[in-house]
Amino acid sequence: MIGSKNNPHLEIITTLHQSGYKAYIVGGAVRDMLLNQLPDDVDILTNASAREVADLFANTRQVGKSFPITLVDGVEVASCRAGEALDFPSDDLGMRDFTINSMAWDPVCATLVDPFCGKRDLANKIIRFTRDPEERILEDPLRMIRACRFVAHLDGILATSSLTAILTHAPLIDVARGHVTGERIQMELIKAMALEKPSLFFVSLHETGLLARILPCLDRCFDLDGGPHHGETVFEHSLLVGDALPANRPILRLAGFLHDAGKFDAAGIKEGKLTFAGHEKYIDAIQTDLENLRFSSRDTAYILSLVQAHMRPLTEETTPKAVRRLLAMLDRYDLSFRDFLRMRIADKRGNLAKQPYTLAQIRVRLKKIQDELSGAAFNMNDLDISGSDIMELLDLEPGPEVGRIKEMLFERVLDDPNLNTRANLESLLKG
Repeated sequence: MIGSKNNPHLEIITTLHQSGYKAYIVGGAVRDMLLNQLPDDVDILTNASAREVADLFANTRQVGKSFPITLVDGVEVASCRAGEALDFPSDDLGMRDFTINSMAWDPVCATLVDPFCGKRDLANKIIRFTRDPEERILEDPLRMIRACRFVAHLDGILATSSLTAILTHAPLIDVARGHVTGERIQMELIKAMALEKPSLFFVSLHETGLLARILPCLDRCFDLDGGPHHGETVFEHSLLVGDALPANRPILRLAGFLHDAGKFDAAGIKEGKLTFAGHEKYIDAIQTDLENLRFSSRDTAYILSLVQAHMRPLTEETTPKAVRRLLAMLDRYDLSFRDFLRMRIADKRGNLAKQPYTLAQIRVRLKKIQDELSGAAFNMNDLDISGSDIMELLDLEPGPEVGRIKEMLFERVLDDPNLNTRANLESLLKG
């Protein structure tokens, strides 16, 4: 832990103490310590100036623009950003976002500095802005989204003052006007995907009016009936599916939360029943939201491909031919069959009107795929004959006709993989 021997942070703080300065572990690391969690990042705050810190240590480098930070053997040491603070470190802590992040720990003296009752809020799982909520939000509107992420992290609630301020200032989350960039919002989304239940994050975003400004494609599904085949709304189903996907695959998990967002556009009534026929093809709204949040072309294409592929059936009765066509579709979308199966399993688990797949049922589906992987052709480039071969054999000039012939051969090979030899394909062309 932070206070243990042979710890670089403790050594730095000890040196600063011995030189007559004050120094503390601050922010999220203190919060994590109180939660008995290993901190991801440890920040040190001192009343020594950046120059004084540099004079004390051999291996230092100055970084940071908004306030002075010195890297000491790779460890960040921040000089108090409140300037000549009369009340150190409380003055600096008062400039931080939430009370649970506005605590300081002195591992040398074993002293906790908690001027804003962050320890109490942490115990009660309350997310409260430090001092004036409006000031904290206006300093950085992204803090509203962070507040929702911490609600999910602690499975907690927003303080009344926090909720009121966010509801008032939610319009500041406007990528088009540049109050907060799409890239920064995207980073918060990705961090939320690592939580145990990111669904709590999306619920909090909806309740504060922020989800409609971040992912309107999902927010509009909040009250949308899931239809006769589901026991939950589309929004509830989406949250269940996302939670069921692995936390170490953030883009896959986000795809789970968005996989049915097209149902809003596809909704219709047929024979007196709600239907979402072809909803997997309604991807425009999802794509717009991802692009607004500056997701890379690669990540956007991956999410949209999973959305479009997730309805492809794979059952105990699926024939080998149908499995090969499924694999050809996944190849076209540049998706692995493993991610396809992960989405199918999560999709079933998120349907409260049905039982999730058993392990035996999953194994049957996996075996069906594995049985067709060896030696099969899943795109036209896997054919044992090239476009040049076709032109030479049929005395054709380069053109679309060659592509049509390859596509015809590929369809035949999907039906019967044994046809994928040079001799058999030539025979098909000559016949």
